[in-house]
Amino acid sequence: MNRRKFLGAAAAGAGVALLPLDATAAEGDLAARVRPYLDRALAAGSPSVVCGVIRGAHAYAVGASQDGPAPDGRTVFQLGSIGKTLTATALARAVCAGTTRLDAPLVLPPRFRIPSKGSRRITLVDLATHTSGLPSLPPNLLAEADPYDPYAHYTLDDLAVGLAETTLSTEPGSAYQYANLGFGLLAQALAFDDVDEMLRRRVTAPLRLTDTTTTLRPDMASRKAVGHLAGDPVPDWHDHVLSGAGSSLYSTADDMLRYLRAQLRPERSPLRDAIELAQRPHFTVDQDLRVGLGWHLSTLSGGRTMTWHNGGTGGFSTCAAFSRRSTTAVVMMVNTFSEEQPDTHLRPVDALTFALFEELDGA
Repeated sequence: MNRRKFLGAAAAGAGVALLPLDATAAEGDLAARVRPYLDRALAAGSPSVVCGVIRGAHAYAVGASQDGPAPDGRTVFQLGSIGKTLTATALARAVCAGTTRLDAPLVLPPRFRIPSKGSRRITLVDLATHTSGLPSLPPNLLAEADPYDPYAHYTLDDLAVGLAETTLSTEPGSAYQYANLGFGLLAQALAFDDVDEMLRRRVTAPLRLTDTTTTLRPDMASRKAVGHLAGDPVPDWHDHVLSGAGSSLYSTADDMLRYLRAQLRPERSPLRDAIELAQRPHFTVDQDLRVGLGWHLSTLSGGRTMTWHNGGTGGFSTCAAFSRRSTTAVVMMVNTFSEEQPDTHLRPVDALTFALFEELDGA
């Protein structure tokens, strides 16, 4: 097992009912379209893969495996940084409720020194759009990390020390720089030392995402895929401080389809206003990429927009993408750590998710 890959993964990141999956012609069409992508995920080295798709009124989830039973919509995977969009939704709920503002400065208890650069303070929207200037991780996180569970040792006391050693690379609000630390701090600002319960209360419970949690219940453990690195089984990640970045979150394809259904039809969701606010662009990176609260919005051919996020831990990789215009969504989850390919600069799971999304979106 490769220590460098594990620590690299640490730096990179980490109620709407589903429609019944009836045996319809539309489902048959989705099954035929999805199957080649499952095969390609296995060929790329994933021990197993599950894919969920929504197209119009139809939803479909299916899995495949190299060996043994195939995963399905209820199989538990670690979600990784897709969890950032849940933290961003919690922020959006607080803004819609009038309890905070997007331009409110980041505030933590006094012992946590907030880094600064220039005259502008870090705001909550800076954290939610990766424009805070913060590094991906606090400078003292990896030095003492277990490479197989790199966040587990980190405490709030460590965070206080790490923030005192942190410098910003740019003035807040001026440039995009992906930061797990930023989303960890955002969640702590929303609910200090009570992040996981805050996410349950504000996001996962209202959307009926019963298997989207950092707490692995016994019934979930019996359905959980085993994470892998280069073919070897590896432990799950645990995080008690920066979990708002998604570093220790579990979920299933069924839960992600419920979540994506809410993104596609927010007017049918109890979190309508928050979802709308989170999807709205709040920072423009370049002509091809804008950032909402957590979500990334990429411009495709013909001016189409794909809203997306990916994620990963030491043994899992995930990606989700959707378009409200075409009412299309795709989520793919594999139980292996994967790296960007030099020819595409995408991980295999991302490339497959985007390709399947474009096929369905353009059909």
